[in-house]
Amino acid sequence: MPGGRLTQQERRQIALGLADDLAYAEIARRLERPTSTITREVMRNGGPTAYRADLAHRATERRAHRRREPAVRASRDVRTDGRDAAAVRAYEESFTALLMQSGLPRMAAGVLTCLYTADAGSLTAAELAERLQVSPGSISKAITYLENQGLVMRERGEGRRERYVADTDVWYQSMVASARSNAQLAETARAGVAVLGRGTPAAVRLENMSRFVDFVGESIARAAEQAREILSTTSQAPPGPGGGSASSGEPGA
Repeated sequence: MPGGRLTQQERRQIALGLADDLAYAEIARRLERPTSTITREVMRNGGPTAYRADLAHRATERRAHRRREPAVRASRDVRTDGRDAAAVRAYEESFTALLMQSGLPRMAAGVLTCLYTADAGSLTAAELAERLQVSPGSISKAITYLENQGLVMRERGEGRRERYVADTDVWYQSMVASARSNAQLAETARAGVAVLGRGTPAAVRLENMSRFVDFVGESIARAAEQAREILSTTSQAPPGPGGGSASSGEPGA
């Protein structure tokens, strides 16, 4: 299996694979590279729709040149929390790439990653801009998008500064939104049955689709409610020293 950095020829093969709508895993298999390598390469260079081999190669060379500069390297690799800076960056890049694959824009995915990986649990717009090395305007647009999706909340910080928090209820809200979208799709499909004539091949196809989507949507909503109830109860009543509920003070059975 090849090692080291991607070559310019490999990047051209990646671009061709994306143009052919190949999955990252298939592109990786053809290049004999890990899938994670291809995912990071594409996501840090514009994403699947904007990836350009020559631009990606030049950008990588510039990043490598900057890393060779001692002052810059020191500032990137020193952390006050004792964590491995390189490992943290790699994890954050992978997390951001995964969020982008789920449909989030690049900047919004980066902001959400920062909020989830910050020990403080919240960050100001200035702190986000510093961490992501982007303009305040880019942060503002990303926050607006995430708020509209119900993925972050605002909190009043010191003075007039607002802090942004990744909603702990975010995955429940995401599942509910997915179930709602499925319900709308099923309803639209059922409307087509009457328009196209019940019993016709097209109507049967739409009716089958509506039943399937309805079933999946209802299952998602039911599972989300159950998980929310169970996990919420668990987080509110952690076991005490004796194994019982810390909130009740009763010993375990």
